[in-house]
Amino acid sequence: MTSPDYTNAAQQRILKLVLVLFRDVVNGMSPAVLARELDVSPSAVTKDLANLRTAGLAERDEATGHWRLTPRLPQQAIKVWTAIDQAEQRLQQAKSRFNRSPD
Repeated sequence: MTSPDYTNAAQQRILKLVLVLFRDVVNGMSPAVLARELDVSPSAVTKDLANLRTAGLAERDEATGHWRLTPRLPQQAIKVWTAIDQAEQRLQQAKSRFNRSPD
């Protein structure tokens, strides 16, 4: 029995857009560049950016017209690295316990 295909083109496109926006979180990118990078129409990018803005994930720099990620997603990435570091410390502590000489 095959699994149903739940893939949605618009959802896939917005996820790709997020990944492209990660390339320059400081200066952002123009809608034209984003459209070219994603190989989609400028209107599709405009709609996707509006949805990312509504979700609090992207913002427009009014001075340049470029779009960039808000700190929201990068902060989540920092949480991942912090959790990995904490797990690594616990692993090192466990290794140290097992490497001690018996009393």
